[in-house]
Amino acid sequence: MSDPLDKATSKAPATLGEGCLSRFDPEDMSPEDGTEFPGAAELWEQLKPESDDETVDA
Repeated sequence: MSDPLDKATSKAPATLGEGCLSRFDPEDMSPEDGTEFPGAAELWEQLKPESDDETVDA
């Protein structure tokens, strides 16, 4: 039987390192592998806590 993952339409880029140091290989990535989220700053302003000055007492 053939591998069902061969039918996948997307594949992760190659990685460098192992374990906690594993990361995508920048040379294997293209602009199509990244994400584009131009509204991220505006969304963060809407979702972040009202006061950044609050501290938690231990």
